[in-house]
Amino acid sequence: MTDRPRNVLFLCTGNSARSVIAEGLLRRLGGDRFRAFSAGSFPTGRVNPGAYPVLRSLGLDPAEFRSKSWDEFAGPGAAPIDFIFTVCDNAAGEVCPIWPGRPVTAHWGVEDPAAVTGSEAEVAAAFAAAERRLRRRIVHFLALPPEVLDGPDVRARLEAIGKDTAP
Repeated sequence: MTDRPRNVLFLCTGNSARSVIAEGLLRRLGGDRFRAFSAGSFPTGRVNPGAYPVLRSLGLDPAEFRSKSWDEFAGPGAAPIDFIFTVCDNAAGEVCPIWPGRPVTAHWGVEDPAAVTGSEAEVAAAFAAAERRLRRRIVHFLALPPEVLDGPDVRARLEAIGKDTAP
């Protein structure tokens, strides 16, 4: 068990929507127990504007977020990552860098709200749906006691959380 906050990295290919929303949720809900980060294998270089209302609803400033490469978290001097969650199917299937430390990984796939086309209301609904699904999973993750997070079955527990398809 560790006394320092646990570092959590959310990965997606573009790091513009789902992973950024997950980072924001964990920042808001994780308290002092967790530090949240997000990154992408092929970052777009900008946060999708559709994520701004979600971040603002969490009381966060969208300007505090940026789309960045996962290389920032794999290089020399990077903080050790304790947990890595892929939130898109593409990132889950990619060959990842060697991460410092020995992070526990799990896949928490969520449909890409940035891929939704249609009216402003339809796009906003897609972002809201992604936020609800990620929030539900993060709340379940945060409810796990430290002995589970440090236990031998933690990966199975985290994968089970990722299979929760409730809206």
